[in-house]
Amino acid sequence: MKLRPILAGLGLVACLAAPLQAQEMPGDTQFVAAREAFRVGNRPRLEALAAELRGHPLADYADYYLLRQGIEQQDPAAIQAFIQRQTGNYLGERLRTDWLRVLAKREDWQGLLQHYAQLKAPDQEARCLAIQARLQLREAAALAEGESLWLTLHEVPEGCRPLMTLMADKVSTDQLWARVRLLVEMNKLAPARQVLATLPPAHQPDPKQLDLALDKAAPWLARLSPASLRGRTDRELVALAIQRLSRNDPAFAAEQLERWGSHLGEQEKAWAWGQIGLQAARRHMDHAGEWFRRSQPALLSDEGREWQVRAALRSRDWVGVRRSIESMPAGLQEKPEWVYWLGRAYQAGGRQDQARQLFERIAGQPSFYGNLADEELGRRISIPPRAQPVTPQELAEARAHPGLTRALAFFRLDMRLDAIREWNWSIRDMDDRQLLAAAELAQRHQIYDRAINTADRTRNQHDYTLRFLAPFDDQVRPAARQQALDEAWVYGLMRQESRFITNARSSVGASGLMQLMPATAKWVARKIGLKDYDHRRVNDPEINLLLGTTYMRMVMEDLDNHPVLASAAYNAGPGRARKWRAEVPLEGAIYAETIPFSETRDYVKKVMSNAVYYSVLFNGQPASLRARLGMVPARPAVDTPKTPDLP
Repeated sequence: MKLRPILAGLGLVACLAAPLQAQEMPGDTQFVAAREAFRVGNRPRLEALAAELRGHPLADYADYYLLRQGIEQQDPAAIQAFIQRQTGNYLGERLRTDWLRVLAKREDWQGLLQHYAQLKAPDQEARCLAIQARLQLREAAALAEGESLWLTLHEVPEGCRPLMTLMADKVSTDQLWARVRLLVEMNKLAPARQVLATLPPAHQPDPKQLDLALDKAAPWLARLSPASLRGRTDRELVALAIQRLSRNDPAFAAEQLERWGSHLGEQEKAWAWGQIGLQAARRHMDHAGEWFRRSQPALLSDEGREWQVRAALRSRDWVGVRRSIESMPAGLQEKPEWVYWLGRAYQAGGRQDQARQLFERIAGQPSFYGNLADEELGRRISIPPRAQPVTPQELAEARAHPGLTRALAFFRLDMRLDAIREWNWSIRDMDDRQLLAAAELAQRHQIYDRAINTADRTRNQHDYTLRFLAPFDDQVRPAARQQALDEAWVYGLMRQESRFITNARSSVGASGLMQLMPATAKWVARKIGLKDYDHRRVNDPEINLLLGTTYMRMVMEDLDNHPVLASAAYNAGPGRARKWRAEVPLEGAIYAETIPFSETRDYVKKVMSNAVYYSVLFNGQPASLRARLGMVPARPAVDTPKTPDLP
């Protein structure tokens, strides 16, 4: 079967070309060349091109490149002059952050802190450098901040490494081991080994024994004699080995901990039980809650605390849900999901007034748990009144905004990362009217992701037709109807997949409006007889929509026609979505919250909430998220999947 007849039958022959790039402006070629000269370190070429770029929207970037290249040899006065000229702009912030690293190498701690104090939005590396400087200046309060990062920061950017090295000499032995446990939990074994190397020589584990404990835990434990455990280091290695076992087989790890428990200290044993509980909860194992109860809340990471709640939710243990959330640190407990589920736990325990107070705290938020809280309070989901349209003057001011102008220039040159950085920096302090004007500007340039993200930021005046854009309407709706799919759900999924960027490509290779993986697209094309399909055309919206909506229908049919299961399948594969069902029917919200993959968990929540808002916009009537979530059917005794898991 040929492509064109299929598309014609779906009403999809209409042109769906990607947004046209604006015509090249004078200087664009020189800027691209200047950027390349900076990348390869060709300073004479960069200097010549910078001189040609005067008047171009991105001319300041060429000046930045000149200062950034060999920054350690630059005149501080020239650095300061550029920063002053760029006060309030992204490039000023960026060069100031770059300069912090130079000052740290020079050990100019006072100068570093002076520059740090003028940053508008310091990143993690800048915060680390500031703490490092304050420690070097013997500021007492800096030690507590360093200890907090030591116990929580598992992704360590380059600028934070000197601080972590410094902290290794300042923290206690307990804190050293706490960081090792955190890193092993996160499967970051090389950094864990580096931390262990900072222990006093007499307390460092034997390198061979450490390797065996981390890499060959089962045979190592089988050969180990309890009599050989002479001190804390040996006991900690046993706990780490049990953690490694739990990653593949929590039940076997529990058996090993029962065997070794009497030979471990209370902390080592409690931490190991928490690790077993965490891994079991991610696998939806019945004993997860029991294993968590043998741990200590203080020894659980934030991830462990959250999975303790999820394990209780999975077994409908509302007392366990309440206790687990109430034991969380305040900052974690304030997350909307735990506010909502604590309210549900109070509700289940008859504490209606307290439940209502919690629901009120997050109600009205245009999000998954804000929606559910509204419904618990008896309010159907609706959209706020639409703000007054953007005036011509407001739109003209957005067009003239220097940062947005630079962002649009980067978009024109298909340099999306720089474009997004400039755009996001430019809108950070805008009021609602300015945000709406910027969102409208992005929409008119068909930069739909920035239009959505910008409109999402308004606080009092809203335009949900911008927050929930529905481009390609003449093509998406016929495709959805042809596959008997809910149009609101299709749009909700596309909004989450690509933000309607036709040439979007994920880090794992998914492409186009509906983010199709190559193997998935090829399989669907073969199933529908698309003999002339070539994956090089996957970003063509008409092909992407045909294959994507067809796949949505296939996974829906294969998964009880349940949109929560189908959404999970679209992101993580049908096999996983089936596996994550329970042996009994499960509330859709609980299924979503207990999805093991954080990316898929967040994805499903957003897709389902998006679908509700699209439904309201399309139908003009309040809608119910809870009704869409429904009950996820129990896992059948015999499952006969029709859609395979594809790479």
